[in-house]
Amino acid sequence: MENNDDLLQRIKDLEDTVELLTFRQNLIFQNTSVDRILFEYEVTKKQFTQIMDLMDYYRNKIDNNEKVSHGAFEEKIYSIVPQHKGNYHFVESLTRAFWENDRWEEVFDTLYRVLPKYQNIKKGF
Repeated sequence: MENNDDLLQRIKDLEDTVELLTFRQNLIFQNTSVDRILFEYEVTKKQFTQIMDLMDYYRNKIDNNEKVSHGAFEEKIYSIVPQHKGNYHFVESLTRAFWENDRWEEVFDTLYRVLPKYQNIKKGF
């Protein structure tokens, strides 16, 4: 027979699983480019919330004309989503998807539009 601590842990684990499944289901139903990336890379709701906070933080830095770099930004993303540490394709894709969805556009423009591969892209293409 389980003791109370074991039972409470099992309940918490089940609650965490239900939260994750609900979040992933919502990503499928919403089906934006951001949602598809979050689903494909198995980003959790908590990680997504932290990413959005980071995007706000970088927006403020950019608005205040503070120096920013894509390398430092990527390291901060990796600290949030350690399962993708070193995967700059993930970070670039997510930041570009936000830009395509008219969210935190200045972050993509400042950090990635300077790179030759992004200088000529247009939304919707």
